[in-house]
Amino acid sequence: MEEYVGIKWHEYITRKARTDFPDAAVYLKEQQLTLSIVFRALGGDPGLRIEAATPRDYYTRRSFLQKVASSHNQVELAWKDGETLRLPERLALFPDKELNRKLYIWLSALASQQNDEFESWFVDNQRLTATVLAKFNGLSMIYHELAKAFIRLRPKPEHLGQDDGAQEKAIQRAILDPGCERVFPPAKYAPMPVYLWLYPSGGVNGETEGMIADDPDADGTDSKSGKRKSKRKKAERQDSYNKNSGLMVFRLENLFSWSEFVPVDRAGDDSKEEDAESVADDLDVLSLSRDRKAASSSIKFDLDLPSADSDDLILGDGILLPEWDYRKNRYFDNHCCLLPVIADDAGSAELPSHLRSSAMKLRRQFSNLKPVRSWVNRQIDGEEIDMDAWQDFCSMRSQGQVSGDPRLYRSFSAQTRDLSCLMLADLSLSTDTYINNEQRVIDVIHDSLQLFSEALSSTGDRFALYGFSSRRRDHVRFNMIKNFNERYGEVVRGRIQALKPGYYTRMGTAIRQATKVLSVEKSHQRVLLILTDGKPNDLDCYEGRYGIEDTRMAIIEAKRLGLQPFCVTIDDEADEYLPYIFGNNAFVVIKDPQQLPNELPRLYVNLTQ
Repeated sequence: MEEYVGIKWHEYITRKARTDFPDAAVYLKEQQLTLSIVFRALGGDPGLRIEAATPRDYYTRRSFLQKVASSHNQVELAWKDGETLRLPERLALFPDKELNRKLYIWLSALASQQNDEFESWFVDNQRLTATVLAKFNGLSMIYHELAKAFIRLRPKPEHLGQDDGAQEKAIQRAILDPGCERVFPPAKYAPMPVYLWLYPSGGVNGETEGMIADDPDADGTDSKSGKRKSKRKKAERQDSYNKNSGLMVFRLENLFSWSEFVPVDRAGDDSKEEDAESVADDLDVLSLSRDRKAASSSIKFDLDLPSADSDDLILGDGILLPEWDYRKNRYFDNHCCLLPVIADDAGSAELPSHLRSSAMKLRRQFSNLKPVRSWVNRQIDGEEIDMDAWQDFCSMRSQGQVSGDPRLYRSFSAQTRDLSCLMLADLSLSTDTYINNEQRVIDVIHDSLQLFSEALSSTGDRFALYGFSSRRRDHVRFNMIKNFNERYGEVVRGRIQALKPGYYTRMGTAIRQATKVLSVEKSHQRVLLILTDGKPNDLDCYEGRYGIEDTRMAIIEAKRLGLQPFCVTIDDEADEYLPYIFGNNAFVVIKDPQQLPNELPRLYVNLTQ
């Protein structure tokens, strides 16, 4: 009974302390497509993602009921950095649902014009607001409607103290007339959040210090994950854990609770726990500390690279290639070292038995694309006279209409398919994962390369096969499976079956080398087909937007040389970044990875028909 009364009391107090309007709530996931279009149409950076912001600690005046309910100590604020635009996951600020939707649009428009970090949060937001209203007159009515409704929700300056009231008056005047206030008055308490403005991405500056805590999302980047995305956690800094702090007898309070600090040396311990994700979901706070002393006394083996006896054969000293840094808007020349490798222990191999039926069907279908010998009419020279052309010539000569050299012959020749295709396969460690606990991704790639080769060998098209993986910029591996002049057969099959997953995905470097190989082909149509299971990433800075921008620039370079890049992926989240890298019509997502071996040849036909 006491527990039931406590639950009801908590629900009552929480409801009384609310200042939002749940019935008018609008959610970011429902508006994300519209906001993305608005943001980019108004000039926003096309490489930025729009994602939900994590609640941040906000230190401001709270009512008695809010203190009792322990609410309103965290808020979702809008901010932008070099990789993402963060907007509140849910907006219920106004009692009108349409106003909440317009607030999302206004924040997107405001972010589209923000190019630099805030120097003065108060002044810069006014300047930014005035800029948007001057450039886009259609947003003026929306903003003034939002401003008037927002002012009605803010506290009355006369109900506050002298300093707090002066600060609140300045904020309200700045909202109604952007640009009129040049100084942010100091006060004892932080003001109520200004939801019409953007906030600093890195946490605090001179004006917001004391208001908001450092944001855990500010330095975070997405990583390859499963089908679900977990919400980011609040983080807190802890002092380094000292294991040698002296003798301590056991006490009951030394047992760790879910939310207490546990020392984990992430840099020295990369072991994977099966239930790590579920444990993290149960934690309210993730505590982070910098501690490198313990790692110095431990023995750490570098298991990323295999021993020389079991490694592939490295051909040459490596090829130096540039890399694009979008932050500095320039190339780093000779920044990456690409190592051509070939499977040293790969022997000859037959086609696996489970692929023989599909291979026979594909060879039969693709043989129809093979060039056939046929008569070519109306030629200047040939094996015999073209009677139709001769009759037309005689008729036109009798009318005096003959001009130029007559084409009176026909020849028997083959109509060639003038194209070359280079397949570049991702061999990173993520391909070692299982699909539905049945088959690994790397096994699907093996089968795809086998059937793709069987199909193309039936057409007589020129094709080459390469794979890639990486371990930082100085070790980008470029697996040579089949070059353009090599015949497809048992040796190539053996190399395909010998491919092993490992390392990471420095995609831009591999694409640049593939572009060099394909660009020397003399074919009229040159297709660069990229097979991957995730976004670009590596151990160093090559992650997040940096890797995406470098890969995008490598694709632009390939297109400038007349190549036709196309990406085939099995990543469920590819729609978030592949349109930016390849374009809307230059990629395809295979929903069922096990269908990839059969779908790949069909995609090739559509690309080259």
